[in-house]
Amino acid sequence: MEQFNPFSLNGKTVMVTGASSGIGRAIAVACSKMGAHVVLTARNEQRLQETMAQLDGDGHSYIVADLTNSTHVSNLIDQCPKLDGVVHNAGVGSRVLCKFISNDDVNNVMAPNFEAPVMLQSALLQGGKINKASSIVFIASRAANAPSIGNAIYSASKGAIISYSKCLALELAPRKIRVNCVCPAMVWTDLIIQDGVTKEALEEAQQRYPLKRYGQPEDIAYLVIYLLSDASAWMTGSSLDITGGGEGTLVL
Repeated sequence: MEQFNPFSLNGKTVMVTGASSGIGRAIAVACSKMGAHVVLTARNEQRLQETMAQLDGDGHSYIVADLTNSTHVSNLIDQCPKLDGVVHNAGVGSRVLCKFISNDDVNNVMAPNFEAPVMLQSALLQGGKINKASSIVFIASRAANAPSIGNAIYSASKGAIISYSKCLALELAPRKIRVNCVCPAMVWTDLIIQDGVTKEALEEAQQRYPLKRYGQPEDIAYLVIYLLSDASAWMTGSSLDITGGGEGTLVL
């Protein structure tokens, strides 16, 4: 008798954006281990191939695309199979004091972090690429509700995607398509090592978390697995914090 596993992704096809490194790569690998066929997308083909090499099983594919480029998105939709899950993970960081924010600063963050996933999701729906009873997951951030100096644009971009996801959840509920957000606090990826914040400062700051560490990409991946699986069949419109107990602050 096959062992019951409510978190299985067997038979599901899942797209992961930003799958070339960090949290996206960890999500893709975890999905493959749970039996999914994974469609990877990101801008860097070499790093996508590195992710592909780490996947369990077969039937996986990758599509090189810059999600801020409408032509790339159209090509992605053309090549994409029908999906049972989408993980909108691709994004960028930013750290600029409010006093010095420029139009370029706003565009450079809002385009990949908000506009790109919104427009990709629209294209997937219009293209008939989302199966009934699918699951859509946005990787947002605790930054939306936990302010830190210099993090205004990034925080705003994640707050916007959380608000968008709740509306999307209502619109897709008649098709039993679920939409949820994951909001990590600090996770050890290349994204957190930015100008003005040293690794040493981060290592010291993580001791403020009750669990005495920042997250690892796999910590986020396992929560995403739950949201993609049938185990979360009665969950939509939710925004789940994953913080190691560190509710109030993100960095220092």
